[in-house]
Amino acid sequence: MLILMKLDAPRSDVERVKEKILSLGYATHEIPGEARIALGITGNRGKIDPELFLNLPGVLDAIPVTKPYKLASKDFKATKTTVPIGNESIGSNELTIIAGPCSVESRQQIIDTAGILKELGIKFLRGGAYKPRTSPYAFQGLKQEALQYLQDARTVTGLKIVTEVKDTETLPLVSECADVLQIGARNMQNYSLLEAVGAQSKPVLLKRGLSATIEEWLMAAEYILNGGNPNVILCERGIRTFETATRNTLDLNAVPIVKKLSHLPIIVDPSHGIGVWEGVIPMSLAAVAAGADGLMIEVHHNPETALSDGYQSLKPSKMKLLLEQLQQLAPIMNRTITR
Repeated sequence: MLILMKLDAPRSDVERVKEKILSLGYATHEIPGEARIALGITGNRGKIDPELFLNLPGVLDAIPVTKPYKLASKDFKATKTTVPIGNESIGSNELTIIAGPCSVESRQQIIDTAGILKELGIKFLRGGAYKPRTSPYAFQGLKQEALQYLQDARTVTGLKIVTEVKDTETLPLVSECADVLQIGARNMQNYSLLEAVGAQSKPVLLKRGLSATIEEWLMAAEYILNGGNPNVILCERGIRTFETATRNTLDLNAVPIVKKLSHLPIIVDPSHGIGVWEGVIPMSLAAVAAGADGLMIEVHHNPETALSDGYQSLKPSKMKLLLEQLQQLAPIMNRTITR
């Protein structure tokens, strides 16, 4: 349920409603708005009688929320969420571009790549330190060593760091390095990890699970929001279907659907979504045309020698071409892109 307060409701009325919610055994979430304050209620197992609140001073309305993902729903928050990350943000009218190699392979590699990306005008560097892989024999990442190299790259270039956290044990280490914590597709329903990142305020980029429905994806976001962390960014990265011509099926349907259902920003990862570098540029443009707030692109200076996902990585020259095309598309979609 969503409790809407009157425009002139004093703070004492808001606190009185919150006390009432807590006395009933529910959790309360204050949602500041441009014009008025709203209070969300979670933790109820059944319907809540609106009359419990309508007669309280300062209450304008009590609106039932039927969707299982309450805090992620537009019923709870009608205005879109913009996630602040230092002096940058994700979810505004400016397209966010996150780029970099699948894995950090050496200190020189990640610093050189970060320098190239900075010259292209990119502000967010991706790079895997801990790599959950299907095979235990595949490259698992340089782990803590890679985190130090990512921090060195940030020091040299000023780029914000996006890197994956794969478990609660390494969360403190990754949090020290990352500006944005990435929850990978395989961990979308790792509820202990979702609760752990929900207990802090650092922005979380939540990738859609390999076979997850949109509702399951939004419910995973709900775990983070319910923990008290409002800084959630969704990432569509392709789902598993019967098609074998590409690595995954990039579900661009999800972009307008999520925009309709949720206030959370959504970006698209076409590199994983299609799995072949030739398709990354057209699917990137299609994602922006569908309404995505940004893109996550794998970029490697020498994909042929990459330790992971080289075949889906763009060379810097192709990344430059993509940015040039995005500059032409962005105004058509009422977006900006800074280079």
